[in-house]
Amino acid sequence: MAKFKTGVETDRDPNQMREVSVEFDFTSNALVSLLYKQGDTVVLICVSKDARLPGWFPRDSTKGWVNAEYSLLPGSTDSRFRRERRGAKGRTFEIERLIARSLRAAVDLEALGPISLNVDCDILNADGGTRCASITAAGIALRLAVRRLIASGTCLPLEQRPTFEQSRAGFIPAALTGDAATAHENAVMEHDIAAISVGLIDGSTWLDLDYILDSNADVDMNVIMTSDDRFVEIQGTGEEATYSRAENDALLNLAEKGLAELHALQVSLLSDVN
Repeated sequence: MAKFKTGVETDRDPNQMREVSVEFDFTSNALVSLLYKQGDTVVLICVSKDARLPGWFPRDSTKGWVNAEYSLLPGSTDSRFRRERRGAKGRTFEIERLIARSLRAAVDLEALGPISLNVDCDILNADGGTRCASITAAGIALRLAVRRLIASGTCLPLEQRPTFEQSRAGFIPAALTGDAATAHENAVMEHDIAAISVGLIDGSTWLDLDYILDSNADVDMNVIMTSDDRFVEIQGTGEEATYSRAENDALLNLAEKGLAELHALQVSLLSDVN
């Protein structure tokens, strides 16, 4: 059992992930909702389809958009977190941008078609790694949203989409089924997206930082990757400390291990969900 400078102990091994669980369709109104737990960090994800594309898109656009919002709910932290009633700012705004661009990195917006999706990430309980848990959970929800849009006939390959005139006339195209639906899902999201935190504590690397680990870390790093081992973003920071190239590589190697586990979990969780 490791004991840290805060005097708090942990029984986790340095390369051990927190336990992950997912409950699908936690709420009934969203296109997709899921309750995602990674240790004691709990995130509610809801994916909604907007009525129209953002205003800056041309009317005849063939590509879509994915946006994200992130919020710590008041009871998610040990002292009440005040609601940001006038919009996200500071840390929240930075995390929202990170989540949104991470999701867009995993989506072919042309294959998605003229569809605008919003992904809401609400933190019900925060115990470290909230931005990483949000990205991993949102990646699961986004793939399921695409799957459901394909099943409803809303998301189609370019050559099968109705023209503007056909849509105005009320023409409803046939939905894709079977192998064709799977192929188009994989065209829209060829690879999954996940994120994990790692840290350097007293010279040792640790995986999947909860609050105890994060508060004791000399260096912490958030790593976002697609399931084909491509980096989206790396955020590494020394906390009143520096770190070497060798330590940087060790952190990335450990992050890749954790991300491989998360990507495998994503595939398993979605294997029989529609």
